[in-house]
Amino acid sequence: MSDATKDADHTGDGTRAVRAGLPEPVKHEPTLPGPVFAAHFHLPGEVTGPYTYGRDDNPTWTLLERAIGELEAPGRDDVETLVFASGMAAVSSVLFSQLRAGDAVVLPSDGYQALPLVRAQLEAYGIEVRTAPTGGDAQLEVLTGARLLWIESPSNPGLDVCDIRRLVEAAHAQGALVAVDNTLATPLGQRPLELGADFSVASGTKQLTGHGDVLLGYVAGRTGEAMAAVRRWRKIVGAISGPMEAWLAHRSIATLQLRVDRQNATALAVAEALRRRPEVSGLRYPGLPDDPAHKVAAQQMRRYGCVVSFTLPTRARAERFLEALRLVEDATSFGGVRSTAERRGRWGGDAVEEGFIRMSVGAEDPEDLVADVLRALDASAE
Repeated sequence: MSDATKDADHTGDGTRAVRAGLPEPVKHEPTLPGPVFAAHFHLPGEVTGPYTYGRDDNPTWTLLERAIGELEAPGRDDVETLVFASGMAAVSSVLFSQLRAGDAVVLPSDGYQALPLVRAQLEAYGIEVRTAPTGGDAQLEVLTGARLLWIESPSNPGLDVCDIRRLVEAAHAQGALVAVDNTLATPLGQRPLELGADFSVASGTKQLTGHGDVLLGYVAGRTGEAMAAVRRWRKIVGAISGPMEAWLAHRSIATLQLRVDRQNATALAVAEALRRRPEVSGLRYPGLPDDPAHKVAAQQMRRYGCVVSFTLPTRARAERFLEALRLVEDATSFGGVRSTAERRGRWGGDAVEEGFIRMSVGAEDPEDLVADVLRALDASAE
């Protein structure tokens, strides 16, 4: 971390995002150096220095990792960040590097749909897996004796929230580690490490990079034995980001605050418009004052995310609604500058109704997007 960055703890999110991870300026050199494509590096004599082999480290990763670290833990020198080939590579690195046969782990029962696959693999390795919902801090009820607590707040796709600090304190009191999936919130929405978590894990594929053209994941955590194990797991498995993806991600972070503020404000406008529609039920957005999660979210989040979830009466109605949208693409994932939505039940694995919609609000003009959603609702009623 550069001296300029160390002194930037009090700067705004926009300033930090624009300058995050940039190297010291060198005359005639670009402000953000291009991607370094190298499988190996010149290495005469003894093995010293940061770059030896392309699976271990890369100068392009270094700058991106520094940038993410400055967002997740501004002003701190005791935090390390590691980037991975995808969000699930990052998730797997924490779970499989920290857990051993005979350990117990607590996962959210309402988390990302790939977690059941992870559960099956953990159990195959002799690890006990317990689950509980995110809402109401229910994971506390199954925490006793666990080695690791995995939190997803807000949860995907239901958008429930838990009191991260409360769960962290309870876990640490009995010697458990805590990892928080921070994908939906982004570091501009909440900083799990500041709330006491040992790991902040995210899919950079989503809003962090925001253009739907990069697969990426990362883990940020306090420098020490736990993060050393994560780094070792990355080396063993080889779940590394390509230099082009890392460079694209770093370039994209410069506009993170602009995108996040626009998308979050529009998400609130969409949620408020949906709240007035009688055919919409189960509306969730943590930024709504009457959302069940709002009170807790307001205590630990600075921004509430770009995802809105709701349910239409039937599968057919939901499919007609998606087909009628003009400014919203029917696609999975979330966080991009172009709005997307999908009937989440088509994938299986999520405990949602057939008419459940997960909508990711993009950077379109709020008035245009709200009008498109309302028009599609009207059209789908026919």
